[in-house]
Amino acid sequence: MTTPDGTFVARIAGTGSELLTIDRDCEYRNSLAAAAAGAGAPVVEYRPEHRLLVIGYIEGRTFGAADVAGGENIPRIAAACRRLHEGARFGNDFDMFAVQRRYLSVARSRGFPIPAGYDDLAPQLTAAEKALAVRAEGPVFEGTVPCHNDLLPANLIDDGERIWLIDYELSGNNDACFELGNIAAEAQLPKEALEHLVTAYYGTARRSKIARAWLLGGLVGMYGWTLWGAIQNAASPIDYDFWSWAMERFEGAARGFTAASFKDLLEDVQRDD
Repeated sequence: MTTPDGTFVARIAGTGSELLTIDRDCEYRNSLAAAAAGAGAPVVEYRPEHRLLVIGYIEGRTFGAADVAGGENIPRIAAACRRLHEGARFGNDFDMFAVQRRYLSVARSRGFPIPAGYDDLAPQLTAAEKALAVRAEGPVFEGTVPCHNDLLPANLIDDGERIWLIDYELSGNNDACFELGNIAAEAQLPKEALEHLVTAYYGTARRSKIARAWLLGGLVGMYGWTLWGAIQNAASPIDYDFWSWAMERFEGAARGFTAASFKDLLEDVQRDD
């Protein structure tokens, strides 16, 4: 919307957010922190009683998958992530293993359909959780950093000088490698592009971090987001094919969890390099 005071984006959150464990108060506070870090749009107004959040409009180009894959943009995306990650900590945490368990509980308790064969991959998820726990560390300080956690290409906006990260409804303190792997998975980046992204973020090639990004943000992320899509498919009033969206993530996770290279990923994330 455009007013005499400028151009803004107003979003009224739909109902059903509680099924997806989205906390609108956290979204508001984290949006403020992201704006202060120079990574997110300025926050103009928040009216929780109306489920309304108003942010400043960022003039720029919304990315598509090809833009994310472009070699010239990968260092810029890494820099945008670091701006956010080096900012003030968020007021909540995001752990995909915990989120996946909550989503599965919601789907089971309400009888929502999930992809056939989903439970068959539970042993791989457990193996990934154990391997990732060996070296759970952040890039700036020990622990987690403020992460967006949902960086599909459409949440990246290029104003010609810097890349902005928008939409913080799933944000929370998390492992930075989840962020990088999630970017790769959502844009369907080839392995070489993921390596470029992780190297640009850390400033040096680190085999353990490349493996961590793909295992955590890629495979575990896709496995968890599958249930987000399944819940939306069953409960959302939005006219969108959430089932196909969920199956795309599930099939990606299944390929990775059952590939011969999965064992190598488990070993590489435990490396000290």
